[in-house]
Amino acid sequence: MRQLPKPDAIVIQKLEYQEKFGFGFTMANNPELYRPFRNILSSKYITSTNTWFIEYTDENRKSIDEVFKTFNNQHPIYLALPGKTYPLPDSYNGLPNWEYFEVMGEGCLRDIKKLSDWMEHKRYSFSSINNYKKALGLFFRHFNYESIQDFKKEDLIQYNREYILGNQLSGSFQNTLISALKLLFKVYKRPDQDFELLERPKRAHSLPNILSKEEVKAIILAPINLKHRMMLMTIYACGLRRGELLNLVPSDIQSNRNLLLIRMAKGRRDRVVPIPNSLIGQLREYFRYYKPKKYLFEGLKPGEKYSERSLQMVLKSACDKARIRKPVTLHWLRHSFATHLLERGTDIRFIQELLGHQSTKTTQIYTHVSQRSLNEIRSPFEDL
Repeated sequence: MRQLPKPDAIVIQKLEYQEKFGFGFTMANNPELYRPFRNILSSKYITSTNTWFIEYTDENRKSIDEVFKTFNNQHPIYLALPGKTYPLPDSYNGLPNWEYFEVMGEGCLRDIKKLSDWMEHKRYSFSSINNYKKALGLFFRHFNYESIQDFKKEDLIQYNREYILGNQLSGSFQNTLISALKLLFKVYKRPDQDFELLERPKRAHSLPNILSKEEVKAIILAPINLKHRMMLMTIYACGLRRGELLNLVPSDIQSNRNLLLIRMAKGRRDRVVPIPNSLIGQLREYFRYYKPKKYLFEGLKPGEKYSERSLQMVLKSACDKARIRKPVTLHWLRHSFATHLLERGTDIRFIQELLGHQSTKTTQIYTHVSQRSLNEIRSPFEDL
């Protein structure tokens, strides 16, 4: 555990935990100090260091600022960097800027910022930009580069062995880093090295997690709150991704055609999916009750998009009420939608269009988990 400068002090450090960037808050075992951080939904307690980890997001940033305001400078706040710990000025009534904690070379910071600006110019999605920045930040900080020009391909092999494999991180994280490096040096044009030769990890071929129809029904009927029930119901009924649901606006529902318009989905592509009559009727009831201003599903403030984290908590609560102990995620509902369509005999090319897949190869994975397909297979054991 990090030594506290004072018994009632709070030490803030930049922290990497389970492939996520965030802040670590170390403090004495005093409920007055740790309770406000524990109440932030995404907080995780790391027992070995007596530290509360909170992922860096705009929403969490606001929550942490509110915590500091309630302290009203009653507790000394310290910033922790490698090799030094120094107090935050009393006049600072909130969380320091992210840049306070950057310990890599200024050249790397500048180059990552330049890549981020280029990706925004090219209209990459926010999640892609954020994931690339995180992966590059972790990599460059590991070697303490002064500039990206210090990079050598041999460093990637060492990083994979020491950090990625050493911490049992996923192959997808490793793949994201390689994509980020290739794009970074494509933008910066390093003719001295062929970055196309950077090798990607072997891809794992895992099957999607599927819920039975009975389990889906139990989950979407579990919430008492009408908004919560409608969000889960709409994801399953239309096979939506989490972001697609939260980006919906009321005009996307074309009730006269029984269609739902999904704008700028993954790959920046629009698509339409059929929406059941029964769901349209329930959405009308929801609309009359909540009267959303901008988005179909809004948070506490009118016109503000419902948060991803809150939606995940809605699903977790529904699973608890339905007594489903599996580690269900929102994407399981989308997987289940596709598999249940396949089991009803829907052509896989139609399912591909409904899910917004570019290739049928992506959609064909559901044939491996379809109960209808598996039940048609006759085991040679029956002939014995």
